[in-house]
Amino acid sequence: MSLPAAPGLEFSVRDIVAEPYSAAPQLTARLRIEDGSDEPVHAIVLRCQVRIEPQRRPYDQAEQDGLRGLFGERERWSDTLRPFLWMQCNTTVQGFTGSTEVDLALPCTYDFDVVGSRYLHALGEDGTVPISLLFSGTVFARGGGRSGLGVRQVPWDREARYELPVAVWRQLIAFHFPHSGWIRLDHDVLAGFADFRERRGLISWDETVRTVLADAGADGGVGACAAAASDDLDEVVR
Repeated sequence: MSLPAAPGLEFSVRDIVAEPYSAAPQLTARLRIEDGSDEPVHAIVLRCQVRIEPQRRPYDQAEQDGLRGLFGERERWSDTLRPFLWMQCNTTVQGFTGSTEVDLALPCTYDFDVVGSRYLHALGEDGTVPISLLFSGTVFARGGGRSGLGVRQVPWDREARYELPVAVWRQLIAFHFPHSGWIRLDHDVLAGFADFRERRGLISWDETVRTVLADAGADGGVGACAAAASDDLDEVVR
C-alpha cells in the first residue's frame, strides 16, 4: 500500500559551493525547504537525483568540438541533447516547522568514463551548467495515530533548478587535482604503457603519454601495446 503524498513541500537551491577539505571531490548544495502545512515536521529522509540539462545553454565552437564525442555533430543535437543523470545523493533533514535550510552533499568524480565528467571538462571557463534536482523520500510528521506520528511521501514532482557556475566545478577540481587529472585504463593497456616507459627510459607517466602520442602522430604507432594505449587516450581527448 502506497503512502499519501506530503502536501505543500517546496524545494529551492540557495547556493552550491566547492568543498576544499573533503576527502574526495564534493560540492555542497544549500537547500531551502518550505512546508505549507504549518505542522511540525519531525524529520525527512530525503533522496535526490541530480541531472544535467545540456539543452538549456548555448555552446561556442570550442565547446561544440569538445562535446562531439558525447552528442555527435552539431546538426544532430536536436535529437541527442537530452538531460542525463549526473549523480544520486541523500540526506536526513532534522525537524522544523514552516521552513528550514539544509546542506546536501553532492559527491563528484573526475573519472572520464563518467558522462558528467566528460561533459563538464568540455565546457569553457565561463558560463553555467544547467542542473535539475529531483526530490523524493519520506516525511515524518504529526499524525492522528496512537503514536502521534504520521508518515507521508515527498511528492514525486518536487524539483529545483539551478545554474551551477562552471567556475565552481573548476575550483572543485583544482582543490583535489591541481594541474592534473586521471583516467582508468584496461590492465593490458596499462602494462603496455609500463613496458613502453621502461624500454624508452622515460621518467614519468606524463612524459610516457606525450611520447606515445607524438610517435602515433609521426609514424602511426610504436607497437601493438602503444597503439592500443594511444587509441584509448585519443578517445578520452576527443
